[in-house]
Amino acid sequence: MKTLVLLVAITFVQILAAKAAESIYDIPLKDIDGNSTSLKPYQGKVLLIVNVASKCGFTPQYTALEAVYKKYKDQGLVVLGFPCNQFAHQEPGTDLEIKQFCTSKFDVTFPMFDKIEVNGPNRHPLYVLLAGQDSPFPGNIGWNFTKFVIGRDGKILNRFASPVKPDSPEVTHAIETALAAK
Repeated sequence: MKTLVLLVAITFVQILAAKAAESIYDIPLKDIDGNSTSLKPYQGKVLLIVNVASKCGFTPQYTALEAVYKKYKDQGLVVLGFPCNQFAHQEPGTDLEIKQFCTSKFDVTFPMFDKIEVNGPNRHPLYVLLAGQDSPFPGNIGWNFTKFVIGRDGKILNRFASPVKPDSPEVTHAIETALAAK
C-alpha cells in the first residue's frame, strides 16, 4: 500500500511539474554532457523529439535522423535525442558511452540529452507534456524511436510510432508543414 501511495504521489508531482512549466521550453533538462539546460535555446524552431536507444532494431534510424537534421536545420528544424532504457534495456550505457556511440557509429551532430524515462511513475516532465493526459497525442510511448513534431510556437503537432522512419513521407511532410508556418 505504501508503494502505491508513493507511486501516486510521484506521478502527481510530475504532472504538477509539467503543468507548472509555462511551456515546453521551461522544462528543466540535462544535456548529454550533464549540463543543466532546457529547450529555450530552440524556441521558435521546429523540433523533432525522439526517444532513442543504441541496441534497438530501430537504432539505424539515427542515420535518417541525422540526414533529416542536416537537410532542414538551416530552415529551422532541430532534432533532439533523448536516450531511454525502458524498452528491453536497449540503452544500458552511460551518457558518455551513448554520446561516443552516436558520434562514432552514426556521426550524430544533433543535440542529445541525458537518459530519461518516458513512461511510468518516473516519466520525465517533458514526456508528461508530450504523451500525458493533456497532450493532443496522449498515451504511453510504445517503444524506442517514437517521434514528436513540435511547431515553432511550442505546440505538439504530430506523433509517429517507432516503425515510421524519420525520412518517411509522413514525417517529412509534417516537418515541412511546420517549417512553412511562420
